[in-house]
Amino acid sequence: MSFGRKPVIAPAEPQSPNVAMPVSPATVPVPAVGEVTSVAAPMPVSVSVASPRQVEAGRPPAAQISAQPVAAVRSRPRQTDANVVRSEYYARIRQAVFATIDVSAALNRTRDEVALEVDTIIAESVLAENLPVTQSEQRLMGREILNDMFGVGPIEPLLQDDTVSDIMVNGPDQIYVERFGKLELTSLKFRDNAHVINVAQRIASSVGRRVDESSPMVDARLADGSRVNVILPPLAIDGASISIRKFSRKDLTLQRLAARGSMSPSMARVLEIAGACRLNIIVSGGTGSGKTTLLNALSRFISEDERVVTIEDAAELQLQQPHVVRLETRPANLEGTGAITQNDLVRNALRMRPDRIILGETRGAEALDVLQAMNTGHDGSMTTLHANNPRDALIRLESMVMMANGNLPLYSIRRQIASAVNLLVQAERMRDGTRRVTSIVELAGMEGDVIVTQELFRFSYDTSGYDDEVKGSYDSSGMRPIFADRARYYGMETALLEAMRP
Repeated sequence: MSFGRKPVIAPAEPQSPNVAMPVSPATVPVPAVGEVTSVAAPMPVSVSVASPRQVEAGRPPAAQISAQPVAAVRSRPRQTDANVVRSEYYARIRQAVFATIDVSAALNRTRDEVALEVDTIIAESVLAENLPVTQSEQRLMGREILNDMFGVGPIEPLLQDDTVSDIMVNGPDQIYVERFGKLELTSLKFRDNAHVINVAQRIASSVGRRVDESSPMVDARLADGSRVNVILPPLAIDGASISIRKFSRKDLTLQRLAARGSMSPSMARVLEIAGACRLNIIVSGGTGSGKTTLLNALSRFISEDERVVTIEDAAELQLQQPHVVRLETRPANLEGTGAITQNDLVRNALRMRPDRIILGETRGAEALDVLQAMNTGHDGSMTTLHANNPRDALIRLESMVMMANGNLPLYSIRRQIASAVNLLVQAERMRDGTRRVTSIVELAGMEGDVIVTQELFRFSYDTSGYDDEVKGSYDSSGMRPIFADRARYYGMETALLEAMRP
């Protein structure tokens, strides 16, 4: 050793511009075994080490006390929305939110006001319990909690999506939607079957109905008029099932339906004249063929000075007239009594001085009362029924009248139908998902025991090629309608004959 020389020290590691200068071990916390340090981006990366005293005291390093333990989150695999909602962290945060907020009072405030409070509680819970939850996951959790409070849980975004026409919940793990006539499986999920049942019960109770084990089926509606059907276990084997037929927010008129290709402009004009001339109209078609949408469009041509009474199982008609009385059926109570059927409401409606009666759907013994109403001065009444073609619609109508009174002779029933019904409008959902009016048929009276009909318009398929899109043309028969004389009474004969030109 030579005097005046300093001891040899190993050269320091080259400093990266993004790494903080090393500090004394006494001031740098060393992480305990199994702990993960966090990185605060975009600040320069620094290594925090706990001191022996901190380790002995069991206190975590200061860098770990944050609402976002980023490194811990990055070490986890990426979570899907469904996994986040089903995680134990969401359950703890949700419990903390509902333990802090008075839900009944919160429902009297706006969603945005409550959202601010919910976000604050979530952030505080994550910070207090040191949960590995990212900011995006916090936002997702807040949105799901608000959907449970103000909406219908995870399917609330689907109700706001105008491209979705049907929502089908098959238990907690399967949620299908229909877009443009095609079914799609979504990535959304409920937490469990109890969550599905809870949403179903809230929907039913909002319209004064109930669904539980003793009454596991119910028809209900949402505030916007969307139709809801619920069926619970044990009838639904794989979990509670919710089917929602969404009510279109768009104001669909006959002209807009024609612009979309659902009918021709001439057909729209004839139906407009038929509605204004107070013809009795039946809209028939299969499930999901657009019968209710078409009925809503036809009702726009009812005069504002007429009194209209609507009767439905679940009120979904949205008439624009100022003088509309809406009636809705009622199921039986727990004792099995107190049920009010459509048949009861039709009979009561006759005593309410209606100009027109519009029945959402005819499906049983009320058919006889509907025909009698059409034959006793309530011109312009309308209804829908399920049938595959106009001739089948007449046969179904006969069968439903027999359900009310099986002693009526068939000839008498057919005479009532021929004199009561003026027009049959057939709607169909094509294999490509589009909905079209495929036929407009006029009832022309009786010949012997047979109801005579004449087809005014029909959709003719293009059979030259089989493509994904159904192609064809709307053809007019060019015949003079039987109700042309009635159109003359309302000053519309010339417009009717012009619309009937091929």
